[in-house]
Amino acid sequence: MVFYFKARPEAGDYTIFMGLDKYENEELIKYGFPEDIWFHVDKMSSAHVYLRLHKGQTIDDISEGVLEDCAQLVKANSIQGNKVNNIDVVYTPWANLKKTASMDVGQVGFHNPKMVRTVKVEKRINEIVNRLNKTKVERKPDLKAEREAANAAERAERKLQLRDK
Repeated sequence: MVFYFKARPEAGDYTIFMGLDKYENEELIKYGFPEDIWFHVDKMSSAHVYLRLHKGQTIDDISEGVLEDCAQLVKANSIQGNKVNNIDVVYTPWANLKKTASMDVGQVGFHNPKMVRTVKVEKRINEIVNRLNKTKVERKPDLKAEREAANAAERAERKLQLRDK
């Protein structure tokens, strides 16, 4: 089960999503998209929250409002992090996530620690969490099929570009 949320409307049409548990997180790690940005409470257990950017956007294009939405959602879905103030939320592009065979289910590392950014969350803001929860939709996507379809579309687009040349 994957939970999908809509970011604040004034920010544009962004989808935020997270897995139900650590096993779902494994699937999200495995079949992520290059446009995905991963969020997690630093040094505590928490949900893995993802923001899917639009094609061509980078981590630098995330607005303050969308960043705050993602950080609040991660904090609200951390048993420890939700109880304390002044926590750090780390975020990085999906492609920077590193998974090795020796890691526990749902655990990740980073290929390049310099690509990991941190945002301080002073306290939970219930208005943000409640607004996001009102947009929450539960789905059971076939993550592997979605990723394969995206790969096929990218290959077809490249073929067309080569043919045009």
